[in-house]
Amino acid sequence: MEKIPTIKEIAKRLKVSPSTVSRALHGHPSIGLVTTMRVNKVASELNYERNQTAIFFKQRKTLTIGVIVPDFSDAFFSSALSGIEDYASKKNYNVFIGQSLENPDKEKRILETMKNHRLDGIIISISKNTTDYGVFEQLKKYNIPVVFFDRIPGMEDIHYSACNLQSGMLQAIDCLIDKGHRSIGLINGPPQLLASKDRLDGYKQGLDKHKIDINTELVVSSDLSSAQNHYAMRRLLSLEQRPTAIVTFNDYVARDAMAVVKNSNLVVNRDISFISFANSPIWSFMDNSPLASIEQFPKEQGVKAAEILFKLIDHLIEETPSTAPIFHRAVFDSSMVSHKVNFMA
Repeated sequence: MEKIPTIKEIAKRLKVSPSTVSRALHGHPSIGLVTTMRVNKVASELNYERNQTAIFFKQRKTLTIGVIVPDFSDAFFSSALSGIEDYASKKNYNVFIGQSLENPDKEKRILETMKNHRLDGIIISISKNTTDYGVFEQLKKYNIPVVFFDRIPGMEDIHYSACNLQSGMLQAIDCLIDKGHRSIGLINGPPQLLASKDRLDGYKQGLDKHKIDINTELVVSSDLSSAQNHYAMRRLLSLEQRPTAIVTFNDYVARDAMAVVKNSNLVVNRDISFISFANSPIWSFMDNSPLASIEQFPKEQGVKAAEILFKLIDHLIEETPSTAPIFHRAVFDSSMVSHKVNFMA
């Protein structure tokens, strides 16, 4: 088996100390140009490769961050991942990516793996079923900073990047009221998600603004599965006074809800109008779309989350003392994007 060349072998050939070779390979200014060139020439001849693990140990960083999202295939999260990877690449960092598939146990296993590999930091959008946040408290003990994005846990003292969902919801309600709707339903997400609470708060504020009493029958929740989305829509259709318009948790819920409407021999956006969240590219492949969708800026959220994480990583490496921790939070105002509408039964 061929022996792997070392710094000591280069030093022996050049009759210099190993520390001189090490400094020359790292371009240290204390080493002259001629010596640096000789060292690099011999290193090239021997096919020497730096011991990256040793460098990481010395620098106290792995040059790798972890990112966990619920689902790679979701256009929202793939866009966020793109933003994070672009930013990390500019920092010469690698990205270790995992998907929870909405499974809290899998999410926890991925976090444990990232912790055991001592990644420099983690960005995560939690699963819709995550309710135990103990693992995030544990990561603090290992000085592994965590930044949340989009799906934020109900914890105090956290770093995050997210959208102000209430601003988009208010625009949606205003739009539907302007079109003459007074009976407006909401198909929301899982109650434990902070994003669901924000949507509900915006919904209530929007109706209150127009002095419309809230009918609790018009508000239903879904676990975001197609089966639950279909059930939620059928439940609204079964009401004696069914809604004439509905705001959905996201575009995928809207897609499922609209399918139920069409199967009920009703016309989407004529008999029942829709506005959804996320402004997903799926609508360009569909025969019809909602009246509008609320833009949540996934790539921008991802970039901002990465920016915050690297600030935290730099702070840990510099070991700057702080009497009180600073919690970084970036919030984007969501905004409604109108769609070209085709009426289809």
